[in-house]
Amino acid sequence: MRLFVALALPESIRWQLRLLSGGLPGVRWVEPESFHITLRFIGEVDGAQFHYIDAGLAGIRAPSFNISLAGIGHFGSGSKLRSLWVGLDKQPALFHLHDKIESAIVRAGLPPDGQKYQPHVTLARSKGDATPKLGEYLVHNNLFRTPPFEATHFTLFSSFLSHSGAIYTPERSYELATRLYSKVS
Repeated sequence: MRLFVALALPESIRWQLRLLSGGLPGVRWVEPESFHITLRFIGEVDGAQFHYIDAGLAGIRAPSFNISLAGIGHFGSGSKLRSLWVGLDKQPALFHLHDKIESAIVRAGLPPDGQKYQPHVTLARSKGDATPKLGEYLVHNNLFRTPPFEATHFTLFSSFLSHSGAIYTPERSYELATRLYSKVS
């Protein structure tokens, strides 16, 4: 089973991202139902590892938080373009959650990720062709921003790779604690 941990996006945010999905040849656009913010890619695991991972993730205690998407970027360059993505406003609570998930995965017996965490939502993947209109697309969409939305849970997904793209299935969801506000008198 191929796994990753992510924040699912509200329908209203997926709709806004869908509006960005066009006007750039040489890429394969991600389907709106597959938009997410990856917290940790895990990869292939067996049944026993799945249960250790699930137990570790279930033990995470972290608060819910607000987050918003902002800006467009890409991994790779020129003919080596790998993917096009939407970034996120810096949110310390997101990095805190990422760190807790990373610790839980390592305690479950998997190796550390080893890469710097750069939160994003993948919009498109390159088909391997150079994309001459990439600069124009980035300039046209670089001010993209969503209103804040609340992250109330994170999800363990399985991923099946097919010819038409990855198919994601939510396996388990884990609630984040509701933030408590106290009135100051």
